[in-house]
Amino acid sequence: MNTPAEIYGIFGNPVAHSLSPLMHNCAFREMKLDALYVPFLVEDLEGAIRGIRALNIRGVSVTIPFKTAVLPHLDEVEESARAIGAVNTIMNTDGKLRGFNTDWIGLVHSLGESVEIRGRTFAIIGAGGAARAAVFGILKKGGLPIIMNRTAEKGKALAREFDCPFQPLTDISAVESEGLINTTPVGMKPDEGKTPIRRGDLSRFRVVMDIIYNPLRTRLLREAGEAGCHVVDGLGMFIHQGAEQIRVWTGREPPVALMRQVVRKKLEDKMKGFKDSRGQGSKGKTV
Repeated sequence: MNTPAEIYGIFGNPVAHSLSPLMHNCAFREMKLDALYVPFLVEDLEGAIRGIRALNIRGVSVTIPFKTAVLPHLDEVEESARAIGAVNTIMNTDGKLRGFNTDWIGLVHSLGESVEIRGRTFAIIGAGGAARAAVFGILKKGGLPIIMNRTAEKGKALAREFDCPFQPLTDISAVESEGLINTTPVGMKPDEGKTPIRRGDLSRFRVVMDIIYNPLRTRLLREAGEAGCHVVDGLGMFIHQGAEQIRVWTGREPPVALMRQVVRKKLEDKMKGFKDSRGQGSKGKTV
């Protein structure tokens, strides 16, 4: 077996659910790059960062729960990532590790395909790294974010940092907002049955976005669709942030349409298999 010239990967915990390896390896093959992208289940972040240099890993995607914790371990942080306070992309240049954030680019690109962001208010659930990227992106595009979080202290701190309002998640029925964006992992595989807010609170929003892409249609989005909302799944954000990572790492344009196609097919095949297995012996029931 030939060793690829360049190794890329994803640092996270958990990480087994991630379809980033599928997406990036497909893109690398199409681009004729001698590269391989692999998942790393990280228990020791500091040790993992040392491993980037020791193993000459060319680039790394950073996911839950390390997007903010990784900053002090990097040699340089790009301006927008520093303003966000979270990194989801690391580039290794001769041992110098530089941090970037492509999440905000993916989010506004995907959301902007469905709704005008400028001048609109968006309630953002969460206060972690993905929420920070969402707030930054909404502000960058002229929108008005409202932070909503179960832990008031963390939510208020984020709101102060970005000079935007905070509202406890329990008071969501009092929020006036065009859209709702879930940036938490609530509802992500394997906890597909969970949702961050009650079904009855959804009809007040015209657009509901969930940045989770696995499953493609979360319980939040299913219930939002039933409430008459326009729904935006996490696939678009996932694809566009990944495409931007490839631009950062290689300076080349990735095959975005192909990346979307392979990831969507994988998700739809998994959902079909789930429905088929659930449907055995339960004819006539809605799954």
